Amino acid sequence: MGNKTELIREWMHKAEHDLGMAELALGNRPEYTDSICFHCQQAVEKYLKAYLVFLDIRFERKHNLGYLLDLINEKEQVPEENYDLVENLEDYAVEVRYPDDWTEISLEEAQDAFAMAKQIKKFVLERINACA
Repeated sequence: MGNKTELIREWMHKAEHDLGMAELALGNRPEYTDSICFHCQQAVEKYLKAYLVFLDIRFERKHNLGYLLDLINEKEQVPEENYDLVENLEDYAVEVRYPDDWTEISLEEAQDAFAMAKQIKKFVLERINACA
C-alpha cells in the first residue's frame, strides 16, 4: 500500500471525504441526519487510523473508536474529553444504517456530531504536525 507517509495521506484523504460529505449534507440536506452522523463517525475512525499509522501502532480491522483511542493512549496520553467525543459518535457506525430500531436523529445531534468530528480532526492534525 505504499510507504508510511502515503498511507497516512490516504487515511486522511478518506477522512476528509467523509467529513466533507457530512458538511455538504448539513448545508444542503440537513434532514439527512443519519447520514451526516454516519459520515462523522467514519471520518473520526479514519483520522484515528491515520494517527495510529503515524505512531507506528498496528491495529485490527475494527470500527470501535474507543479501541482506536486505547491503542493511541498506550503510547501517549489521550485527553479524557476525546473518549467522551468518540463515545458519542460510536453508535453512528452501525445503528443508523439499518431501519430496525433506531430513532430519528435531531439536527442538533447531527451538528454536534460534526463538531465532535472536527475536534478529533484537530487533535490528530496538531499531533502529526507537531512532529513533522
